Amino acid sequence: MELAITGSANKLSVSDDVFGREFSEDLVHQVVVAYRNAGRAGTKAQKTRAEVNGTTKKSKKQKGGGARHGALTAPIFVGGGVTFAAKPRSFAQKVNRKMYRAAISSILSELNRQNRLKVVEAFDVDATKTSALVEKLKGFELGKRPLIVTEDASEHLYLSARNLPYVEVRDVQGLDPAALVGADSVLITADAIKKIEEWLA
Repeated sequence: MELAITGSANKLSVSDDVFGREFSEDLVHQVVVAYRNAGRAGTKAQKTRAEVNGTTKKSKKQKGGGARHGALTAPIFVGGGVTFAAKPRSFAQKVNRKMYRAAISSILSELNRQNRLKVVEAFDVDATKTSALVEKLKGFELGKRPLIVTEDASEHLYLSARNLPYVEVRDVQGLDPAALVGADSVLITADAIKKIEEWLA
């Protein structure tokens, strides 16, 4: 299949397996959830009644003092332990390489079908200047959350986009399913397309 290049009469020949794949919502959802979960710290920790710093001595005599109870470290008391205390854990979910690549291809194919994938010959800014990037993006109709993908994102481009809310710049190596799913549209260079094809082939 061929992709139209914005601002040019030329067309880019691409693989049907990467940009013409049928969309699989279940696969994409599974991969995006797994990707996001992998970024979770999982460091939440609470103390059980055995770990709370305090005496385990009986708090008062057994009879004549109202309700009978032992140590004040029990969960029913303020300052006591937690009944089912959270402990550090890993949220990682196993996703094999074939599934991950298939999900990326599925997302790119759906973006292409919805005309949310804009291909350009090249995209960069000459200096680190946010206003210059804003001016350059005006001609593309990318929506509020654009994702710019280049073969190797330059420092000028990355720093220029840093102060723009919801505008993301990625190189091919840093491309992930969550960024693709969260973008209103994707502006991608022809070189990046070829590199993605090599990666997903």
